[in-house]
Amino acid sequence: MKLNELKSSKGARKRRKIVGRGPGSGHGKTSTKGHKGQLARSGGGKGPGFEGGQMPLQRRMTKRGFKSPFKKEYQIVNLDMIDQCFKKGDPVTPETLREKGLIGKTAEVKVLCRGEIQKPLSIRAHKFSRSAIEKIKQAGGTAEVI
Repeated sequence: MKLNELKSSKGARKRRKIVGRGPGSGHGKTSTKGHKGQLARSGGGKGPGFEGGQMPLQRRMTKRGFKSPFKKEYQIVNLDMIDQCFKKGDPVTPETLREKGLIGKTAEVKVLCRGEIQKPLSIRAHKFSRSAIEKIKQAGGTAEVI
């Protein structure tokens, strides 16, 4: 068997229906759309969400919620991740966290207290949890808010 001898199995490939090409084709005149009416017109038919004139579901549901344009998105980094990736005395900043692949490109950083920290590190971030600050200070490090 060679590549040029491969063929699709019978019925796997279907030819598209060609309409509106005269009476000999069997799909001439009305082009399989029947006579007159909304569905025979161009752009005819009902849009998605149409429920036969009944009030559509998306209009029956109440409007809820609010998205604040001033909301800040924080990328979360835990102490155990920082402890694994940094040596004693290394500066921990959003730039160094980005280089190590712990956070994305444009995000403010929040340090949370999951895990333990063994080394005294000076950590600079946009936000800290209270318990994270306590653990950093217990290890002999500093937590500085940018």
